[in-house]
Amino acid sequence: MRVALAVVWCWAGWAKIQDPVASAQAVRAYRILPETLVAPVGHGIPALELTLAALLLTGLRIRFAAVLSALLLTGFLAGIVQAWARGLSIDCGCFGGGGEVDSAETRYLQEILRDVGLLLLSAWPIRWPASRLSLDAVLR
Repeated sequence: MRVALAVVWCWAGWAKIQDPVASAQAVRAYRILPETLVAPVGHGIPALELTLAALLLTGLRIRFAAVLSALLLTGFLAGIVQAWARGLSIDCGCFGGGGEVDSAETRYLQEILRDVGLLLLSAWPIRWPASRLSLDAVLR
C-alpha cells in the first residue's frame, strides 16, 4: 500500500513541479482561494506530494505520512466535488496541467472514484503502519 501511494504521489508531484505556472493555474481554476494564496498553494502542493512519496517509499513516519495523504486526498475530493457541483468545467490538475476545459472534457466522476480508492489505500498504513521493510522498523 505504501509503495502504491508513493508512486502516485511521486507521479503527481513530479508532473506539477515541472510546470509551476500550470500548477498555479490548476489551483486558480477551482475558484476557492484568494489570488494571494494561489501561487503558494500551487507551488507548495507538488513539494508536499514529493515529500509524502519519499516518506511512504522509505517507510519513515508511516502513520504520519498516511494521515497526511488521507487529509490531502480529502481536500482534493472536496475541491473536485465543489467544482462539479458549481458547474465549473476544469481539469483537476492532479497529474499536471489543469485549468479550464470544455465541459465535454471534464472527468469528475473518474477523478472522485480514483481519489476515493487512494483514500482507502491510505487507510491501511494508518491502521497498520508497521512494516519490516521500512526505516521506522530500522530506527526502533
